[in-house]
Amino acid sequence: MAAPDAADPPGAGDSRPAGRTPPPLILVSTPIGNLGDLSPRAVATLRAADAILCEDTRTTAPLLARHGIAAPLVPLHDHNEDQATPRLLARMAEGQHLALVSDAGTPLMSDPGYRLVRAAIAAGHEVSAVPGPNAAVMALTLSGLPPHPFLFLGFLPPRAAARAAELARLRAIERAGLSATLVFFEAPHRLAEALEALAEALGPRPAAVTRELTKRFEEVRRGTLPELAAHYAAHPARGEIALVVGPAEEDAPEGEAALDARLRAALATGESLRDAAALVAAATGLPRKQVYARALELREAKA
Repeated sequence: MAAPDAADPPGAGDSRPAGRTPPPLILVSTPIGNLGDLSPRAVATLRAADAILCEDTRTTAPLLARHGIAAPLVPLHDHNEDQATPRLLARMAEGQHLALVSDAGTPLMSDPGYRLVRAAIAAGHEVSAVPGPNAAVMALTLSGLPPHPFLFLGFLPPRAAARAAELARLRAIERAGLSATLVFFEAPHRLAEALEALAEALGPRPAAVTRELTKRFEEVRRGTLPELAAHYAAHPARGEIALVVGPAEEDAPEGEAALDARLRAALATGESLRDAAALVAAATGLPRKQVYARALELREAKA
């Protein structure tokens, strides 16, 4: 990486060298737990902004008050981003300087703002950023798993069938050659079932569950996916969760017992016979006709 630019004075309220006009839109990373992690340049940038775009004013306002930042807050979230974007572009065109923050961490990482950034770029506005905390990267570095390449996948679908389909697609991509450490976010009340689904789809891979990063009760628990699933089924998690899963190894041919287990798990989610066979075929790389034929045999044996 390049060395820091000595022309940039510490705490400058712009993401560019001193003397240049700030860009119309600056993405500002905020703490993921420890409020002391807001950088001096982030504070200066937020103070200089004509308005601060945020997910939830109730979350951002206390952070700003702690640092004496009085810029007006404008809500920007999944439900109003499309509607708000034209007004915000108009403000940029008038010469205003807007800062975008999420509730915690780096904006756009499983948070609102992508549609606004894309529209700002399309309109010819410069977009810059003040880097800072990122839960996904911190979890990756603490996991003890290979740090690169890695693939950040955000949140898995909350419903079992959709989650199984998403993991089947992921396995198909891995069978096509992807070998990367996987990083997910997960809600604490879904952690145990997500780990169980990952273990079913990916096998007993090494993994790490990181919880409450940078906070008082920060925890990193490492183990295999089945071990972690069993632990959190018995000990429900609390707080913010980032989950890291080791990369795929070269697959051995799918055995009949393993194939049957996958089919039974897919059928248990309520999928039709045909859809369950399609999911398992995608996950294993086996021919769909072969998997469907085996699914039919299992159904007849059960009857």
